[in-house]
Amino acid sequence: MRELNEYQQMLAAGKLTRRRFMQLATALGASTALATSMAGSALAATPKKGGTLRLGIGHGSTTDSLDPGTFENLYMQTVGGAVYNKLTEVAASGDIVPELAESWDVTPDAATWTFKLRQGVEFHNGKTMDSGDVIASINHHLGEDSKSAAKAILDPIAEVTADGKDTVVFKLKTGNADFPFILSDYHVAILPAKDGKLDPMSGVGNGGYMVESYEPGVRTALKRHPNYWKSDRAHFDGAEVLAILDVAARTNALTTGEIDAMDRVDLKTAHLLKRNRNIRIEEVSGTQHYTFAMRTDTDPFTDNHVRLALKYAIDREALVKTILRGHGVVGNDHPIGRSNRFHADDLEQRQYDPDKAKFHLKEAGLSSLKVDLSAADAAFPGAVDAAVLYKEHAAKAGIDINVVREPNDGYWSNVWLKKPWCAVYWGGRPTEDWMFSTAYAAGVPWNDTYWTHERFNQVLVQARAELDEAKRRQMYFELQKIVSDEGGVVVPMFANYVMGISTKLQHDKLGANWSMDGFRAIERWWFA
Repeated sequence: MRELNEYQQMLAAGKLTRRRFMQLATALGASTALATSMAGSALAATPKKGGTLRLGIGHGSTTDSLDPGTFENLYMQTVGGAVYNKLTEVAASGDIVPELAESWDVTPDAATWTFKLRQGVEFHNGKTMDSGDVIASINHHLGEDSKSAAKAILDPIAEVTADGKDTVVFKLKTGNADFPFILSDYHVAILPAKDGKLDPMSGVGNGGYMVESYEPGVRTALKRHPNYWKSDRAHFDGAEVLAILDVAARTNALTTGEIDAMDRVDLKTAHLLKRNRNIRIEEVSGTQHYTFAMRTDTDPFTDNHVRLALKYAIDREALVKTILRGHGVVGNDHPIGRSNRFHADDLEQRQYDPDKAKFHLKEAGLSSLKVDLSAADAAFPGAVDAAVLYKEHAAKAGIDINVVREPNDGYWSNVWLKKPWCAVYWGGRPTEDWMFSTAYAAGVPWNDTYWTHERFNQVLVQARAELDEAKRRQMYFELQKIVSDEGGVVVPMFANYVMGISTKLQHDKLGANWSMDGFRAIERWWFA
């Protein structure tokens, strides 16, 4: 059997023809059926060049642009993952790996980072990348008038300079051990510069695909970059990305073969798609999570006992089963997913316990509680149903939740960050610091619970600059426990990224940092 497996590996590596493999396999005593099956598996797992990938994406807007700093939906993030490279990349394993950077070094205080650039990388316009392109690309987000969504996460950069054509030095205002992760953000693409300036709307990058045509929020056609530096990526001849916002239309396009893959499968009909022999459901558990955020600056949520009562008054398993149809996992009232490096696996899982909820109400000086919970399906799919289920669960603890059905239109501008308690969607972030700094640190714009905690903020800053992995792990465990026990957010569930894919498509392990294989489906996948 060992020899047979070796021959299979040689077939997958292209060192044997299929015919020769069949001859060798049968000579070893393998049946024709077994040899055929093994040959099929080996060849399917071998990336092949060719074909045009057609993706149906449930996002997109006519206000979209090719400027990476403006990307805010999966349509553009998927296009960007094919057209642009960054200095670093989050691998499917969750580890940070070099991309346009070849390597990096850091000072002991985690405040000065030196990146050696990969040489010979060609942009779509034929220009060879150098340090000037990197500096101009970073400064594009940092300018005083910049409207880039990456401006906040790059703000810790005090200075970026060149040390020759192939080296870039970043000096940070304070230490940040996760800085290479920040440079992998989908906004922070490296574009070609001319006289120190960019044309961010040009669509010219150095990724595996070039923009052939672009209709914002409608359709983008891509063709393979002939001089792409990654020989083991960009297998398709081209790709077509279609914005199909209606899930029924998206599903129909997949079942009729008009597209090869779709994101955001309707969980109510996923079981029907599974019956189609030409389609398979792919899913991965990442950082995407659904929450009910309480404003801790507003009564009764100023009292942590009230917050704990509400955390014990929800049946998380029931929500995962009913709202997610099993396509997810329970949350533990903090935003760090199981795919994160420092997820607190040993933190005791909070369970539905009406008696404990009553206990905390009593500690708050209350025998009952009536509160409004604002929800709309704009928050997340099934948010209103989730709120109604929550109401039923909480009633057993003497808590009366009045579900306020808010309009979908304007939910994020009129309800989120404004109403005292509301349903919220978070895509999560690749690192613990990134997530906590975005939504839990004191005073940050998206702290939707208006929560401040002295110990939390102190440890958060310490952990950010700590290079010792073991010490960082303990710090992030403590932060997760603080948020779970004292924060203002109920996190009942983490939703899987669920995609429908043609059986003609193949891929390696799926990335869990973002949907569509970390936005890299076009670059990483291939046709069998």
